[in-house]
Amino acid sequence: MPVPAAAAGQAPCDPTERPGAIAWIDGAYLPQCEFAIPAGDAGFVLGAAVTEQLRTFAGGLFLPDLHRQRFVASLAAAGIEPGPSAEEILAAAAAVARHNHSLLPAGGDLGVVMFATPGDLPAQFAGRPGRPRVAAHSFPLAFPLWAHAYRRGMSLRTVPVTQVPEGCWPIHLKCRSRMHYHLADRAAAAAEPGARAILCHADGRVSETSTANLAIVRGNAILTPPPTDALPGISLAHLRLLARRLGIAWHEQSLTIGDLGRADELLLTSTPSCLLPATRLDGNPIGDGVPGEIFARLISAWTDDVGLDIIAQAERGAVASRSTPCA
Repeated sequence: MPVPAAAAGQAPCDPTERPGAIAWIDGAYLPQCEFAIPAGDAGFVLGAAVTEQLRTFAGGLFLPDLHRQRFVASLAAAGIEPGPSAEEILAAAAAVARHNHSLLPAGGDLGVVMFATPGDLPAQFAGRPGRPRVAAHSFPLAFPLWAHAYRRGMSLRTVPVTQVPEGCWPIHLKCRSRMHYHLADRAAAAAEPGARAILCHADGRVSETSTANLAIVRGNAILTPPPTDALPGISLAHLRLLARRLGIAWHEQSLTIGDLGRADELLLTSTPSCLLPATRLDGNPIGDGVPGEIFARLISAWTDDVGLDIIAQAERGAVASRSTPCA
């Protein structure tokens, strides 16, 4: 499909709307400044949206096939059957990424989102049935949010907000219904500014944070919650591959907050930041209270794998974001 010419006009303050940036929706490319869904879309009204977030390294999508597979599983769980195939949607996301990456300053990279909704909610469109809506868009990675954590670590807090029971939707379904994430992180930040929340199931099993999968280190072994306890993470799967290469044992078992507090190290995996250390839990140090040896080995292996210094890129990007004024 043809890529539209650069949008006219002055660059806005929103860095995600760079002049010339594009998005894709329902089979058509358009300027990103024109990208929108109706307020009556079920994805907006009900949070009924299936989503995948990928990132780029030097403009190329990272682990696209794994994200496509999870997207397909989520679509099936939600009963959404978009017109384009998953392969076509991923190809559109890749085209958006290639084009928009070319507009970034040197060394930048993107977050890339694919999502699908049931379409217009009949109750807000005079009873007219909707048809699924599918889209892909991108944004510059928000390096200032996590660049500091590679060397200092993250703080985590336990909160009263729990993981959504599987009776509401299956845990492998990656969706936009995330009010519990919002409330959990508000509670964590109220207890400790900058901290992230840990969500547990009602029976005390640790699940995940609002932005990352969790793993703990004991000696030369990594323990993670099983797929019954947390969303199966793409970055977590890649971490397992790197651990195998480094000879680090890997086990899946249900974890408690006590297990996290007694860990030698605590690791967080997510698409944008890849791998971060958590060094404090409820105000107490995890292990020595600093990023540990296993984290250092794994982030080094991840850097080698993608051919780009992940920490240096984030730190440079954070400095550039602070020093670049709005246009």
